[in-house]
Amino acid sequence: MGIDAKLSELVNEIARRALAAKVRIVTAESCTGGWIAKAITDLADSSRWFERGYVTYSNEAKTQDLGVSKETLDAHGAVSEATVREMALGALRAAGADIAVAVSGIAGPSGGTPQKPVGTVWFAVARGNDVTSSPRLFPGDREAVRRGSVQYALELLLQHALPMSP
Repeated sequence: MGIDAKLSELVNEIARRALAAKVRIVTAESCTGGWIAKAITDLADSSRWFERGYVTYSNEAKTQDLGVSKETLDAHGAVSEATVREMALGALRAAGADIAVAVSGIAGPSGGTPQKPVGTVWFAVARGNDVTSSPRLFPGDREAVRRGSVQYALELLLQHALPMSP
């Protein structure tokens, strides 16, 4: 199965569960540049459960649009657990949605450090005040890092915010 087919499969399942749960989703993206929102809105009628997406590529956008604190960015950087957690919670507040997914990473080819090499991406999913966060290190070029990040973010939505009904 190709990546686009995989993304479509994930989005269809997210849609099914979001509609069943009567929840609205918001995205807060940095390194993926709106790709998660694009994957979601490729599905017809996604407006029934997708609220909006924020592309907050700069630190200023993260602060202005999502309320990420300057102190967090100064202490931990844009690619950190603290930042994506604040991005997710800020997106929930700003959009009035029920579930948020946030992504910030280093897609490359430059920008990596020994502590945060190219391919490092942090993710957070928030539902109410419950936030789950995790890092991933994706191999490959910029395209591969970004594609992998989109897929993983959609998988996290299913695993942590939209679990299967019993």
